[in-house]
Amino acid sequence: MRVRTAEVAGALSLATDLGMRAEFEHGLRATRYAMRLGEILGADAATMQASYYVSLLLYVGCTADLDLLSDAFGDEEDFRVRVAPIAYGPPGPMMRAMLPMAGRPATGARRIVATARTLVRLPREMPRMMRTHCEVSRLHVGQLGLPDKVRDVVGAAYERWDGKGGPSRLRGDEIPLAVRIAHVAHDLDQQRSVHGTDADDVLRERAGRAFDPSIVAAALSLDTLDGAESSWHATLAAEPEPVLFTEDAALDRSLTCFGAFAELIAPFLRGHSTVVADLAGRAAAAIGLDDAEVALVRRAGLVHDVGRVTVPVRVWERAGPLGPDDWERVRLHAYHGGRVLAKSAQLAGIGVIASAHHERCDGSGYHRGTGAAELPRTARVLAVADAYAAMRADRPHRPALAATRAADELRSEVRHGRLDQTAVDAVLAVAGHGRAPGAMPDLTARETEVLRLVARGAANKQIARTLGISAKTVDNHVQHIYAKAAVSTRAAATLWAIQRGLLS
Repeated sequence: MRVRTAEVAGALSLATDLGMRAEFEHGLRATRYAMRLGEILGADAATMQASYYVSLLLYVGCTADLDLLSDAFGDEEDFRVRVAPIAYGPPGPMMRAMLPMAGRPATGARRIVATARTLVRLPREMPRMMRTHCEVSRLHVGQLGLPDKVRDVVGAAYERWDGKGGPSRLRGDEIPLAVRIAHVAHDLDQQRSVHGTDADDVLRERAGRAFDPSIVAAALSLDTLDGAESSWHATLAAEPEPVLFTEDAALDRSLTCFGAFAELIAPFLRGHSTVVADLAGRAAAAIGLDDAEVALVRRAGLVHDVGRVTVPVRVWERAGPLGPDDWERVRLHAYHGGRVLAKSAQLAGIGVIASAHHERCDGSGYHRGTGAAELPRTARVLAVADAYAAMRADRPHRPALAATRAADELRSEVRHGRLDQTAVDAVLAVAGHGRAPGAMPDLTARETEVLRLVARGAANKQIARTLGISAKTVDNHVQHIYAKAAVSTRAAATLWAIQRGLLS
């Protein structure tokens, strides 16, 4: 299967819109603005290509800090909606926007203490957050197989023209031109959506502060995009030459970005999509599906959970029952996952199967309530693989089920008409009762154990207790892991582990 790289990156851009709580297609529109800006500025071919992909993927690291935002502000969704329009503005309005959200959902004296703790933590955490976002973005871009220049410059996503950004405090022309263009393009679309004709005044105020003044001047000359037109085809048409493609194993590597993007929101999710893809692909082969169908169900497994980013972290991490509103949001995550892929003619078929991973043969599943007659074998296998992998992993509301208990649960679902007998038999046959892969060649067995615990959100002292070693020894292992993975943050190390199947 040969797919334009721009279609994969474009679909991931749509997922980023959902994760950032931005308008759907915001990243696509910003990319179109970026291409127009590059033409006005006379950017060379390499810069145009970098501007295109950086604009699509500028905030692809956004899921790496949702646990911090949820802890500090109670609802990362509300935080991002309020802060996005003022993110490139002066610090005063930013603080006034954040203060009412700090410390939630606590009340009374606890709220005061939580707010104080948040305000103390933020100055210390912000540089780490920016560094984390940038490292995670570079890893995603590398997994997509994009040119080295794109990977290198996306790490400057949070720098500012006046040197007050991060993580490297680049100033002026030290910031790659592709990133400076992407910054203005994104804010131009954001401000025109929020302020309409007053957007130009906002950009003028930010010229020489957050943004390169020459790029702002060029942006003010651009007409507004047609709001009635879908940006998908226009964005594909705007890709600079040479048009890039990905296929076969490289496509599979690219699609792992979708699962990893979603799994960074909560430790208990990490590695789930690669486990599901492996189980579903092998089970599909076991029941005699042809090579194309096996590849389809495996790829659907890699992307099936990308819609999770539309649901707040607090919902996924709740140990008790969900209320009607939260449950409805959970039901719709499958819909949003399919929506991300539906724009692409070549990825849409994968999205159809992926979005059916919670459907059941008796029509009791979600989000469509599809029954057996409309569920192809690929979808039935994926549903079983997802259910088995989820049962075998810890979840906030229960510990992981033993292999025999998970198998019994699946067979019970067959008896009640919810899961397909053939699919259940095939998944159980290939499951191997939760056999985990060995250490990567470049990690020792102990480093692999430590990395898995890091990815699950364990602190160094917790890892030390679990493994029966000292916290200092754990820190040494973590530093060795960072050096081998060429990262410096836990989120980036986690993504590195996900990409290599170490969390299965």
